[in-house]
Amino acid sequence: MEAKTKATLESKQYLTFTLDKEIFAFEVLKVKEVLEVTRVTKVPKTPPFMTGVINLRGGVVPVIDLRIKFEMIGKDHNVDTAIIIVETEFDGETIVIGALVDGVKEVIRLDSSQIEAPPKVGMNVSGEFIENIGKKGNDFIIILSAGKVFSQKELEYVRDVSSTANAEAVAV
Repeated sequence: MEAKTKATLESKQYLTFTLDKEIFAFEVLKVKEVLEVTRVTKVPKTPPFMTGVINLRGGVVPVIDLRIKFEMIGKDHNVDTAIIIVETEFDGETIVIGALVDGVKEVIRLDSSQIEAPPKVGMNVSGEFIENIGKKGNDFIIILSAGKVFSQKELEYVRDVSSTANAEAVAV
């Protein structure tokens, strides 16, 4: 009977990454790819957390520094620093965003028994961004919602920056 119960637990895969000394994750289905840090072009008059844009196979992708977004102390890039390309839905469109992180760890599978709702208080990162808290061994994993990390206003801004930059790239 025990084996049958375990078999019916729902599981999902997550890409884990670090910011400061904490472990975070996005659901794998939201992640398109992971890139080494490349040249990021700064866009004037953007919010402080928007590092700029990168060229991804001819398309313009805005890059958001999650450290700044989460009001953490900034850190210089090193060999582990990466950009996670994530997709989220906004106004019926798929928006592609690069998330700058300290380092990518691994893809893990968590079943529903390893996932809990986030606590209401005591989190370094705003609870509105957190989908759940995962537990793997002695580690807690803050599972972020790709759709909630960015506000509606920020997603509008990212969409507009991407559209304008892509239109300018086509015109050249």
